[in-house]
Amino acid sequence: MASIIASLPSPPLLVHGKRTLFSTLQTLPLSPIKDRQNCVSVVVRATGESSESSPPLGIVKSVKNIWDDSEDRLALVGLGFAALVAIWTSAKLIPAIDKLPVVPSVLELIGILFSSWFIYRYLLFKPNREELFQIIKKSVANILGQ
Repeated sequence: MASIIASLPSPPLLVHGKRTLFSTLQTLPLSPIKDRQNCVSVVVRATGESSESSPPLGIVKSVKNIWDDSEDRLALVGLGFAALVAIWTSAKLIPAIDKLPVVPSVLELIGILFSSWFIYRYLLFKPNREELFQIIKKSVANILGQ
């Protein structure tokens, strides 16, 4: 069980002219820490793991399970290395393409044309919007395996 203790300064009152805006404040049961009477103490305790509150731990567990169940760990290491090389290459390639004089303008024109077509095809009329929602729901169901 982990616990965290934090001391926070007491909140200042809002003063408007010579009168306070909050005449009554709720009093909370607080315990002063080492004779600090103007501080608020907060105690937080972690009692256990929750799969809903910590998805990164779920990812770590799934990667660990894949690593433990794998017979060819060298291939997994190679795949991870290839992914890092691909990310590094794309990070270097995109600024290089952006420096070419004509390519950014052409890509911007293509983006504008595709966006215009998408708006006309799916967003302008109500039946087309319903069709788009059906396509999205079907894609989400396929991704989640439902």
